[in-house]
Amino acid sequence: MSAFQFPITAGAVIQARNRTRFRFFAPAQERVALMVEDWDPIPMQRDEAGWFTVEAECGAGARYRYRLQDGLLVPDPASRLQTPDVHDRSIVHDAETYAWRCPEWKGRPWQDSVIYELHTGLLGGYAGVAEHLPAIADIGVTAIQLMPIADFPGRRSWGYDGVLPFAPDTAYGDPHDLKALIDRAHELGLNIFLDVVYNHFGPDGNYLHAYAPDFFREDITTPWGAALDFRHPELRRFFKENVLYWLMEYRFDGLRFDAVHAIHDGDWLEEVGQAVRETVEEGRHVHLILENEHNDPEPLGGPFDGQWNDDFHHCVHVLLTGESAGYYGGFTEGTTEKLARSLAQGFVYQGETPPGSDEPRGGASAHLPPTAFVNHLQNHDQIGNRAFGERLTTLADKPALEAAIALLLLAPQIPMIFMGEETGSIEPFLYFTDHHPGLAPLVRDGRRQEFAAFPEFADPHKREMIPDPNDPETFERSRPVLAGEGGDMAREDLYRTLLGIRRTRIAPHLDGVESLGAEVIGDKAVIARWRLSYGGVMTLACNLSTDPVKPPGKVFPEVAPLHWVGRGMVRRELQGHSTILWLEENA
Repeated sequence: MSAFQFPITAGAVIQARNRTRFRFFAPAQERVALMVEDWDPIPMQRDEAGWFTVEAECGAGARYRYRLQDGLLVPDPASRLQTPDVHDRSIVHDAETYAWRCPEWKGRPWQDSVIYELHTGLLGGYAGVAEHLPAIADIGVTAIQLMPIADFPGRRSWGYDGVLPFAPDTAYGDPHDLKALIDRAHELGLNIFLDVVYNHFGPDGNYLHAYAPDFFREDITTPWGAALDFRHPELRRFFKENVLYWLMEYRFDGLRFDAVHAIHDGDWLEEVGQAVRETVEEGRHVHLILENEHNDPEPLGGPFDGQWNDDFHHCVHVLLTGESAGYYGGFTEGTTEKLARSLAQGFVYQGETPPGSDEPRGGASAHLPPTAFVNHLQNHDQIGNRAFGERLTTLADKPALEAAIALLLLAPQIPMIFMGEETGSIEPFLYFTDHHPGLAPLVRDGRRQEFAAFPEFADPHKREMIPDPNDPETFERSRPVLAGEGGDMAREDLYRTLLGIRRTRIAPHLDGVESLGAEVIGDKAVIARWRLSYGGVMTLACNLSTDPVKPPGKVFPEVAPLHWVGRGMVRRELQGHSTILWLEENA
């Protein structure tokens, strides 16, 4: 076994050139047979816990499934390679055949992070993403984050309906193509993160109910079906090994854990975070990111580096668009005060009950460093979960949006960009799938019903205009214009300039950065200060309104600003749609 392989309990593991061990956990079955393509069935041995094991005289490339006692043929839930799709045969894969080009890569520190979220399929698969990396790196991005790639049904998906978490989807290429992408990122000095889903399995291709029904809870449901039972030791181990597999065998530099609020046994996160820190080689930078709608700050004090901060997004989105439907309703009153709180303390809701809710949300977060929060103006959810997938480019005034971009990229919180933002792309990012004929209309109709609660879609005829997720054209329409492809060059230059300032003047001093508070200085205008690691003070003032702001007293620093977007300062007034950065070396 090479230094980069990680031992996994389940699945097919090559023992010698033409010998493979197969292990399959199926406690609800009394008999299981290994079905290698073109071979007679091979009975597997069952132990008391429900593990079935056998060794067979086959090697890399062998195609196989498991036959349950009722005759049902199922893929390996720990398949490392699957083709052509989730219902079909798994393939014995030899991970040692790839020769890494950057085996000494140690990753970049967390405070360097400027994250670029992308959808692999829309960029042309693993090889297509690799071709785009130089232009992405050129604007100042330091980390790309792939939306989920675990094997999903069909050829088109956001990836959150995956069912085989160890198998990179072959719609994007083979495992060597994925490793080549990771190598290319490292050659360019980029970290590469992967979005992983441990809160549910997709509805199509999940056979676990047939042979491991105890993996699911009967007392808790999620928006995607029965909750996974993280009290089950084998389920915990299955996903913990998956975490380590992506980090060790594929050399990803970090993982983003999707919707951990739907994982109903919080100590698994602590367990897996500790396992990562104990397993990863000394000196290697590996980063763990959470998405948690509950605004729970506790994991951020341990092995997790950061959490998506939707509160920041919601504040800025409301100020830019005036929208108030859905979850934006909790941010329509005192929005500017809420933005100031987010800049100073991270979460807006720290135990308060948002309007329209019966439950308090969040916990105290002011003690956490600003770098514990991943801020964003857009992401796959905030664009794609709109009925028509509109980007801020089409929803907000251009000068106001550019002032918000400056606030995002210059504040000490970790900034995240969604593919196409850097060029002002106007193409929508729509919800798309490739489900079989029985499931596709249910998903389409459910999607349209989901938006019935929004006033603009109360009319059934309007809801019929929502793009059909299963239509291939919905996928094609979602391709953005990217850096280097001839979009808004001024917008691209803005990102390059702001990220250059961040790289040289801000990021090197974020280890130990402290908030000095933030305050409202006018309608849609805030000022915030942070003490950097060397003792200097960084000040950001942002005005998202059209009118200038002249607060009383000496609110603005006396020194000349380092940089500004918009008209900046005129006669001690912060002009409309402007953001200004000051650095005071001896404040």
